[in-house]
Amino acid sequence: MAPDAAEPDVPETQLARGGWELTDERVETVFRLSTATVVGATSLYDDVRTREVAESAAGLDHQWRFFFATALTFRPALAPGIGPMLVLPTVRSEAQSAFAEELRERGFEDVSRGRKERIRADSGDKLHLRSYTADLPLPSLGTTLSVTGWVGVWHADGFRIAAGAYPDRPVGEILDLDDPDESLTRSPAAYRDELLELIRAVE
Repeated sequence: MAPDAAEPDVPETQLARGGWELTDERVETVFRLSTATVVGATSLYDDVRTREVAESAAGLDHQWRFFFATALTFRPALAPGIGPMLVLPTVRSEAQSAFAEELRERGFEDVSRGRKERIRADSGDKLHLRSYTADLPLPSLGTTLSVTGWVGVWHADGFRIAAGAYPDRPVGEILDLDDPDESLTRSPAAYRDELLELIRAVE
């Protein structure tokens, strides 16, 4: 990470317990405002446990879920008269657009924006969530992977973005396995609950 960029504080214990592994860390310009460049320091995670079990059972190496957390830094810093809440709507809109584009870059089609929710982060800060749905053709299986994604944006000790996506069916069902491992039978509701717990825990 760049020394002058804020870094997201992620729930390492929860991630390790869930079988997640860090796959990438990067610092990049995520968007620009009229008065500042907004730089994001991002930590990206893959559900390696599910990926490995699925590959062992069906011979298909595929990323079924992902999660990332981003801390934003404004360059130059916001002027004293510009409070965080004034730019939060812009940050939220840009973050949601970037998440939709991330899905498209991963090969997903029919990316659609869904409903909004407001919850509290573990820090107590108000967290705005937006859902997305998308489809990814899996020609080798003759089926389509449909996912739901959630992106959360809030301001705590700086601006934070956390997001991820998960399958809309158990992985074992997608792979058409007769007797799948327990880890491949998890429901979309279980995936959703875990993702939102991870999002809320980011600081």
